[in-house]
Amino acid sequence: MTETNVTVGVVGLGSLGLAFAELLTAAGISVVAVDADAAAVHRAQDRSVPATTEIGALSACYVVIEAVTEDAEVKGAALRAVASVCATDVVVVSTTASLSLSALATASGRPTRLVGLRFLTPPVAGSGFEVVSTTMSDKDTVGTLKTLLNRLALEERTFGPARQHARDLLLTYLNRSFALYEAGYATREDIDTAMRLGCGLPAGPLTLLDRIGLDVVERELADLYRRTGRAAHTPVPLLTAMVRRQELGRKVGKGVYEYEPSGAVISAQGSRLAGEAEPRQIGKVALVGSGTMARGIAQVAALGGLDTILLARSHEKAEVAIEAIDAAMARAVRRGQIVPDQRRAALARLCPSSTFTDLGDRDVVMEAVAEDDDVKAEIFGKLDQVCRPGAILTTTTSSLSVTGCAEATARRGDVVGMHFFNPAPAMGLVEVCRTEFTDDDVLATAHLLARTLGKTTVDCSDRAGFIVNYLLFPYLNDAVLLVESGAATIEDIDCAVESGLGWPLGPFALMDVIGLDVSEAIQQRLHGVNHDPDVKPTTMLTELTKLGRLGRKVGAGFFNHG
Repeated sequence: MTETNVTVGVVGLGSLGLAFAELLTAAGISVVAVDADAAAVHRAQDRSVPATTEIGALSACYVVIEAVTEDAEVKGAALRAVASVCATDVVVVSTTASLSLSALATASGRPTRLVGLRFLTPPVAGSGFEVVSTTMSDKDTVGTLKTLLNRLALEERTFGPARQHARDLLLTYLNRSFALYEAGYATREDIDTAMRLGCGLPAGPLTLLDRIGLDVVERELADLYRRTGRAAHTPVPLLTAMVRRQELGRKVGKGVYEYEPSGAVISAQGSRLAGEAEPRQIGKVALVGSGTMARGIAQVAALGGLDTILLARSHEKAEVAIEAIDAAMARAVRRGQIVPDQRRAALARLCPSSTFTDLGDRDVVMEAVAEDDDVKAEIFGKLDQVCRPGAILTTTTSSLSVTGCAEATARRGDVVGMHFFNPAPAMGLVEVCRTEFTDDDVLATAHLLARTLGKTTVDCSDRAGFIVNYLLFPYLNDAVLLVESGAATIEDIDCAVESGLGWPLGPFALMDVIGLDVSEAIQQRLHGVNHDPDVKPTTMLTELTKLGRLGRKVGAGFFNHG
């Protein structure tokens, strides 16, 4: 069907139904939304969605989308109600995620005109959808739905057989994120920003939780816990409390965030840096280390206009690192990311060194060496001896103790964590970790330095993993456990996560990028320091690491990259 002046019905104004009705309305498609709850109708009307409690209003529709509670009896009753008021050629669409579509088609009384439409999260512009037919569906039924969907800012994808596993991985990740928020470890904004920028996700976990609906997530987690018995699947107490208070998320105007009647976020929480101290002067910086991270930060610092020393174990290593930085900047020039004058100016600001006393005039010295407590303690002890009073010392660690670095010095208040992400020139996030000793002006300076380098900062306190790794690696570990158990294949899980959740990489492709050895080492540290069972490395990950299948960097990991 190619008509443009048509009306589409939506039955059910929960998270999924309301989101879809908003997409239709935004696309200029005439909509009639129906819900038995008058409050839900009023909220939809506030968002410019024509809505009513009268099922008879659907009689003029040519497609009706059912998006009621995931219950066979409730959905069956809704589909029969649609059939009772609509013409016999109307296409009826069910959004069921887990029920038998064939059984619902039969229950509707119109099996040839019913088709399924799947989303793994409530749709927004760019979301993926999957159209599912039954053996009874007419071909033109499917075609009519696809013609409609082509008018929306959505992408047709194939989720594959692991779609429910992808949803379960998501639920566990959301629960852990909410537990982090409940503990007061970081603000909701910082948690969301960290995961968006640190992992390239389309939405932060708490924003996504509000979009799905706290009640939906709590109900599905409770079901997941009944199936697995894992503590990680027990809904966190604050989630349950908010559901009881009917703070259900965006669909009702209040959840983790509060929303305008239009659905827009009302306001952000105040920054932890409100009333922050005056930052210290930043003009001269140094990087200690010559590996990928040290080179990347040094490159960003020099391009940011800062006089930068790169200190390595030998002068030769330092010079090789500077040459690698120049080669990286040459590639950036070819890609149009910087101009030749910027490259030349940045190179002139870079100075190689292998002598700690050369750091005596630096305003900030950033340590970026191996993740080893003893090595870091030795570095910070040397820096304490040679750096001028008032110089700030930072560590790029994300899994070791920032406090331990501070305690290796006599200037604990001048030490702060600044976790850059790899590759530092491309990644826009810095996790700023304050210890119990860090002075206010040191914290302010760390934020100023990151902003000077074009980065976005989030605040957290000193615990292994900070925000991103604390949330990321249990999710990766759970994915490997699914494959180990035979529940799904590597390819199917990655496909479902990428196509259904819209994440840039599935968990296995991501581990191949990170490096399986790096992933295992981080998980070992998080498991050892936090005593966290959800990051105990799996046998499969450990064995692949022993076999030398370390990921893309060697051409083989979970996938072959020949």
